[in-house]
Amino acid sequence: MRYWLDSGGAAGAAAADAMSTTPLFGAANGCEPFEQRLLACDGRGDEQRDDERDEVLYVLGGTGAATVGRELYELSEGTAVFVARGTPWRIEEGDGLRLLSVLVNEPLPSGGDGAVLAPGERAGATAGRQFVLLAAPEHGCASVTQFVGFIPPGRAPDHFHGYDEVVYVLDGEGALHIAGESAPLHAGVCVHLPARLVHCLENTGDGEMRVLGVFRPAGSPAEAYYPDGTVAVVPEGD
Repeated sequence: MRYWLDSGGAAGAAAADAMSTTPLFGAANGCEPFEQRLLACDGRGDEQRDDERDEVLYVLGGTGAATVGRELYELSEGTAVFVARGTPWRIEEGDGLRLLSVLVNEPLPSGGDGAVLAPGERAGATAGRQFVLLAAPEHGCASVTQFVGFIPPGRAPDHFHGYDEVVYVLDGEGALHIAGESAPLHAGVCVHLPARLVHCLENTGDGEMRVLGVFRPAGSPAEAYYPDGTVAVVPEGD
């Protein structure tokens, strides 16, 4: 399936004085708005800077510290990082540090150099699904919304979004369904969902599936439509 790939769940081994990069979705495989990749760092990494693209990162595992602009931040699993284009950043120390990075092509003007963020409160989406916001416009990240989604067991109705999205499965088991094709979902699997692509992420396990999503234009992860264009309404009380 062209919208699915298995990252193997981990970035390549990092040298003690550098950061390794494993490319995932990008222009080479049809994902024009983003470049999604895995990063790994043990020790101190090289300085990073992109003058053309914003970057949002999420700590998948390990611990460490990073300088973004002139600010030093502690990093741990579940931490999110927003870096505005033109802002230098560096992993100052990493202990088994693994991050998911999404570079945002042609970003909107941002407020400030960036920020390090902890997850917020859970909010409701369709079919009993929930999410917590990470990097978003209110944090100066004008182009995209980054979030963790929580998918309960079962299959929601097929639907589409008005935004373009890249998804990384954090944990759980399930299946991706698109146009009569299905592909397995498990930790380390990546999905690219172009705007208006009808799809469904099914959780076939007994517990919650967790996914990390980044989409543009920025907005609410709860925005969804059924194949006939009808708005998928969040049930009252969610």
